[in-house]
Amino acid sequence: MKIRILIIITVIFVSCKKELKKENLNVENHKTDTTQILKDKEIKNSDTIVISKKHKVNKIICDLDGDGINENIEIVRSTKNAKSGLRIIFGNGKRTDYLGMGNNILEQGFDEIDWAGIFEKATKNEIYWNNVNEDGELLSEEEIKDVDKIKLINDGIFMHAEESCGGGIIYLKDGKYEWIQQE
Repeated sequence: MKIRILIIITVIFVSCKKELKKENLNVENHKTDTTQILKDKEIKNSDTIVISKKHKVNKIICDLDGDGINENIEIVRSTKNAKSGLRIIFGNGKRTDYLGMGNNILEQGFDEIDWAGIFEKATKNEIYWNNVNEDGELLSEEEIKDVDKIKLINDGIFMHAEESCGGGIIYLKDGKYEWIQQE
């Protein structure tokens, strides 16, 4: 009888260990090579997220993925490290992504968005372009080649520093987040 109980406990322990290892592998597979996108499951396991009270506008609604169902995009703050970021709740209810909150945002050299004084929808079918060259100089529309202009096929997220120049647009292209530098 003792041997049967010991075997059952061993089987349960081994199966739990395999499940934990499988879950950890899935968490690693959620990160892309161009940015650190945290998924809802990762956040719930390690942090408390609250809506940012620092930002006048901290929520916008737009259709990032073009499925006809609006996403809710909120500026949130991690209570773990006090850094802000975006929570993107997809309208279909199947996905929630987090950008920032201490993780590099789209390889832009910042890991939080406290600087964003303007937070609004970038409307689909509008044309945008990176208006800063590699040397940090501003480019006029005439200096931008037509091939470098981007027409958003879906809505995007426009963030800009209110008192100084700088900001950009986050949008989805082929399922990946992209950045357009604006000033």
